[in-house]
Amino acid sequence: MSDTPILWSFRRCPYAMRARLAIAASSVQVELREILLRDKPQAFLDASPKGTVPVLVADEVIEESRDVMLWALSKNDPLGWLDMAQEGHELIDTCDGPFKRALDHTKYAVRFPHLDIVEERAKALAFLSILNLRLAKTRYLMGPAPRLADMAILPFVRQFANTDRTWFDQQGLEPLTKWLDTFLASDQFAAIMQKYPAWQIGQDQVFFPDPLW
Repeated sequence: MSDTPILWSFRRCPYAMRARLAIAASSVQVELREILLRDKPQAFLDASPKGTVPVLVADEVIEESRDVMLWALSKNDPLGWLDMAQEGHELIDTCDGPFKRALDHTKYAVRFPHLDIVEERAKALAFLSILNLRLAKTRYLMGPAPRLADMAILPFVRQFANTDRTWFDQQGLEPLTKWLDTFLASDQFAAIMQKYPAWQIGQDQVFFPDPLW
């Protein structure tokens, strides 16, 4: 049996995206097991009954994407993503809390008929405006180089923008839009978005990241 850590993932989930970003940046190799959220394998549910991705199975089971990022980068952080002031962690907190709730209320508005989508979109825009002000001054959220905050937040900004990209582009968030589009055009993003078939018992192992990343 392999001692390689196992990462259960779903390609389009922003939580899983940021976990893969940190693992790729660290060059810590894992066995990638891609799943379909509508058809979760029992082995995945046995590892984590909560049934959401990502889940990392190593010496322990890590069920939160931010913790997966910190696990990988604590082992190897050649790009210095952890070299970040506390303010960056506070931005991630806001992203994962109020912004993500407003994002969900906007993207899945049909599930929240008691909420006003215009108000929820405005709540999300308030956070994006804070990011935009920072990015008007520096190339990345915490300075001239990407840090954990950028890579933890970008997948969720992508998800929000994709709910209505025409509307998003009309909000006058040019620095934020440039930051997002630069990420979407990057080799890093392309590498973590490679498609893999859904994992099945007995298949060959899929190792991630690719050694050429």
